Amino acid sequence: MTIHQRSISPPIDPVKLDRLAELAIKVGLRLQAGQDLLVTAPTAALPLVRLVADHAYRAGAGLVIPMLSDEAITLSRYRFAPDASFDRAAGWLYEGMAKAFGANTARLAIVGEDPMLLSEQDPARVSRASKANSIAYKPALEKIVGFDVNWNILAYPSAAWAKLVFAEDAEDVAIGKLAAAIFAASRVDNDDPVAAWTAHNAELRARTAWLNGQRFAGLHYLGPGTDLTIGLADGHEWQGGESTAKNGVTCNANIPTEEVFTTPHAHRVEGRVVSSKPLSYQGSLIEDIAVEFKDGRIVAAKASRGEEVLNKVLDTDGGARRLGEVALVPHSSPISHSGLLFFNTLFDENAASHIALGQCYSKCFLQGDRLTPEQIAQQGGNTSLIHIDWMIGSAHTDVDGIRSDGSRVAVFRQGEWA
Repeated sequence: MTIHQRSISPPIDPVKLDRLAELAIKVGLRLQAGQDLLVTAPTAALPLVRLVADHAYRAGAGLVIPMLSDEAITLSRYRFAPDASFDRAAGWLYEGMAKAFGANTARLAIVGEDPMLLSEQDPARVSRASKANSIAYKPALEKIVGFDVNWNILAYPSAAWAKLVFAEDAEDVAIGKLAAAIFAASRVDNDDPVAAWTAHNAELRARTAWLNGQRFAGLHYLGPGTDLTIGLADGHEWQGGESTAKNGVTCNANIPTEEVFTTPHAHRVEGRVVSSKPLSYQGSLIEDIAVEFKDGRIVAAKASRGEEVLNKVLDTDGGARRLGEVALVPHSSPISHSGLLFFNTLFDENAASHIALGQCYSKCFLQGDRLTPEQIAQQGGNTSLIHIDWMIGSAHTDVDGIRSDGSRVAVFRQGEWA
């Protein structure tokens, strides 16, 4: 047992956690010899950060730079900071991150924060702080959404998060259950996770190849409370699983992932849609979202819970009421089968087909690495400070692909690939 393994909470299998760290480096990032790595994580995830550093340096990393956030310090701001603090963010820090990404530094984000950390705080302050942070983060975010470098997101089972998912269990039991769920979804609960991901990537690649061959002009969703037509951006390209960044490195940006996704046309969305699962956002749970689109823009929005938060999100900027992503996920995905609400988009978005408000991904265009922001906008790509996924698919959802001549092809029936 290593020093790092001795610091791991007993309910968490140290062997599988080490496999997750190795997977992040070998599959999630495909970290290159000599490449620097920037890691962001909550302090609770420090055991995983340390294992990641081990595997990164074994792979030849130049430098591993950890940046840790702390929940107690975050709450201190809401308890003691002057009101003006909530309109500020560390722009200098994000400018430095953008500079690092411009110099080919890889990016790893480890999530595991308490999803409800800010649930008791003033929603107006939470919204202001989020908007200020989004504005400041834009230089770094542009490098990520533009897929300039290899990047990856994965998760660590913190105690606060575990107790939210498994509220009826004792803390140690909850941590163990969440750890097992993360390991299963991330495919590290077997002896060769790398081989498992090779097979999974091949399956997702076959799905995207079929969709790209169809060249659909749009998708039509039909289900309980949903009758929605999403036009697809001109020159869109479906992506899923591993993909190649502009620096030439092929990586898996999300672990886990079950989706294939592309860019919708920001001005060609019509109809109504309801959420099939709650959205956990900034410490609030938004339930039963119901929106109506006209000319690509949300013109009416309701929610049975968290409606005020939803409307503040929609008012972030001009692009927040338009779509930046559409993704297909079968109802039979492993995360859906788990029956769990993770309160974390990295997992919950892989339980159901979903859409995302806000910023699009330039990589979801043919030759997207050569397109300027102006060209992406001309082809229908959306721009916004936000990118928020929420689930709309279920076992009762049908999806048709619409060709340019108006003919239709069955894509999903009853939540499964047709």
